[in-house]
Amino acid sequence: MTYRELLRTPGAAAFFIPTAAGRVGIAMTSLSIVWLVRSATGSYATAGVVTGAFAVADALVGPQVGRLIDRFGQRRVLLPAALVHAVAVAALVLSAGYGAPGWVLAAAGALVGASLPQLSAAALARWSALLDGERKPALPTAYALESLSNSVAYLVGPALVSTIAAAGRPVLGTLSAAALVVAGGSMLALQRRTEPPVLARDGGHAHHRRALLRPGFMLLVGVNTTIGGFFGTMSIAVTAFALERGTPGLAAVLFAASNGAGLLAVVVYGQRRWHAEPRIQLAVAALALGLGSLPLLAGGSPAVVLAGVSAGVLLTAVAVPVVLVLGSTLADAVVDRGVLTEAFAWLGSASAAGGAVAATVAGLAVDGAGARGGLLVAVAAAGSTTALALTGLRALRPAERD
Repeated sequence: MTYRELLRTPGAAAFFIPTAAGRVGIAMTSLSIVWLVRSATGSYATAGVVTGAFAVADALVGPQVGRLIDRFGQRRVLLPAALVHAVAVAALVLSAGYGAPGWVLAAAGALVGASLPQLSAAALARWSALLDGERKPALPTAYALESLSNSVAYLVGPALVSTIAAAGRPVLGTLSAAALVVAGGSMLALQRRTEPPVLARDGGHAHHRRALLRPGFMLLVGVNTTIGGFFGTMSIAVTAFALERGTPGLAAVLFAASNGAGLLAVVVYGQRRWHAEPRIQLAVAALALGLGSLPLLAGGSPAVVLAGVSAGVLLTAVAVPVVLVLGSTLADAVVDRGVLTEAFAWLGSASAAGGAVAATVAGLAVDGAGARGGLLVAVAAAGSTTALALTGLRALRPAERD
């Protein structure tokens, strides 16, 4: 099934479009907070603390929002979450405008993160419900489409908010991000036709949640954590590599090439029907990631090193999004439907946590051993992903639905 055919499925475009718009807002939010707080306080340190509070709250509370969605339904959770998010952003903007102390700004930033509607997790759960039965083989294509939408959002969102803020309107950038998030979340919630049924009510909820402790799902959490670690490390290591060479602009070129390769990989993967089981595909993609990262450690002349790093950036960029798509596909297979939204939210939080920890480790490695130290951490993260995927083939066999 092609992407066009997928979006012609009754009800699909109606929830995909608002989710895509909301994702752009989410992609804008973190950077918009940096611009807003830096403009209000003159301090990058305070901006970093507030942004960190936002990210930590999103990672910790996101799965709990997913849990509430599974228990009470998307409409009953997303609409209040969107309202709280609007209030939280207003509180942050007003606090910044009136010169509130840093701890107040951090608290407001945490509330902004905690109230983010879990649009990606909710959309993935809708695809799972919509493509059940004979249309199940199209599910990897749907998850690839969601990954493509997310990648585009993180290309467009930061560029948009930076343009607005650089024009001297940081408040407008923050409010624009919030408007997209609130509108996208509300419109998604109002699409009742494709809303997944609530299967985890009352006492049965605890029974369904035990599926989150299955070895297969725990392995997927580990894979997402190491993938997030690879992301977080590469942003530090590649930047350090470019600065060491005295060519700061090289980092932008490498990141642009990486994003382009990743987008192309998702498009190609989603458009094809693959005959191998998803767990086998995951093992192959993870192996490609591990092997593709090895050129990052190339030694020799500066030209050889540059060629190695460039090759490593491109090869891993092709593998990473495929691994993430397969993670969602396999989560759908090994987790009960009654906790599927929470499961998707946990995968997102695992990626964020892995990225945060690895970025810190990579920063220390770069300080101690230069860019090569950071690249070594990236290779270790990629190798960990490979090891988990290869050793977890048995655990990733599809489970019986409860």
